[in-house]
Amino acid sequence: MNPTLSLAKTLIERPSVTPDDAGCQDILAERLAALGFKIEHLPFGEVRNLWAEIGSHGPLLVFAGHTDVVPSGPEEEWQSPPFSATERDGFLYGRGAADMKSSLAAMVTACEDFLAARQPSGRIAFLITSDEEGPAIDGTRKVMETLLARQLQIDYCVVGEPSSTDLLGDVIKIGRRGSLSARLHIHGTEGHVAYPHLADNPIHRAMPILHSITSVVWDQGNEAFPPTSLQISNIRAGVGANNVIPGVVEVDFNLRFSTETTAAEIRRRIETLLQESGCRYDIDWHLSGEPFLTRSGELLDAVSASIQEVTGRTTERSTAGGTSDGRFIAPTGAQLVELGPCNASIHKVNESVRIADLEDLSAIYRNILEKLL
Repeated sequence: MNPTLSLAKTLIERPSVTPDDAGCQDILAERLAALGFKIEHLPFGEVRNLWAEIGSHGPLLVFAGHTDVVPSGPEEEWQSPPFSATERDGFLYGRGAADMKSSLAAMVTACEDFLAARQPSGRIAFLITSDEEGPAIDGTRKVMETLLARQLQIDYCVVGEPSSTDLLGDVIKIGRRGSLSARLHIHGTEGHVAYPHLADNPIHRAMPILHSITSVVWDQGNEAFPPTSLQISNIRAGVGANNVIPGVVEVDFNLRFSTETTAAEIRRRIETLLQESGCRYDIDWHLSGEPFLTRSGELLDAVSASIQEVTGRTTERSTAGGTSDGRFIAPTGAQLVELGPCNASIHKVNESVRIADLEDLSAIYRNILEKLL
């Protein structure tokens, strides 16, 4: 059996639903220790994190990823058990197959092949967490705080998130939009619907306010990012009776923003609109991550060339999609790229990865090592 496929199956068979690592990092640590990597476990709260490093000088290339997966959902809807790592019709099925245990396996086997052939001219490290699919508080974020306190600078980082769309390597992620969420409460006065003059309906107050907020043109985006967008995700109000005017309406919304706009500017504009409306309100903000972008340089050149050499494809550079743990690494100055298998099945029933892609992904990672180190 192909060593990348074998390791991927071993990892998928571990039910590591976030934040439970289920022993995956121990498996990875054992393989890396055999290569001479110095192993360090960095637990924070319920979250397990692994930092493994080899080499003492030169540029530092980090492979980053996560062992945790989202819940499988109803197992009866799967064609095979979600943690059975089943091979079928040229695909490997299981929760985490694409997101992102196959990438972790390919990273390890790429290092095994690379180090068996030569001594690197720089350092290689792994940053693995079990908190990417969860709150993302005690995972990569905390590890990066630890590394920065040690004054350790990452030069290059390859994140194994499933970046490809239709074929392996057809798309890589060179950045991500920022993510800013808010929970807004607009307050009124509760009362009977038959006596509206004795009440103040917050839903009625909210409607023109929400129209104003959703009508803002934040920016036009740029060559790397689409325009900033705002989406309302939830509205809650009422006591469950059709004859009661509620006392408060709660609205959740999120903005995905480009490098043309800052989180501070967004907050200021929305709070100005709220103040101008004259409503009584309170709002809680949560910044999940700032936007980041890796511009042309050694890493992008190495990644693009490696994909071309292994697959014959010219890759597309994208910033689309949600957030990733790259948002905690890139702001330190690291050149960062997300490169992994196809993402069509991630977080879905019957998640899968094309078996033939596993060996190619390992070869691409190995080529990146050869070009940079």
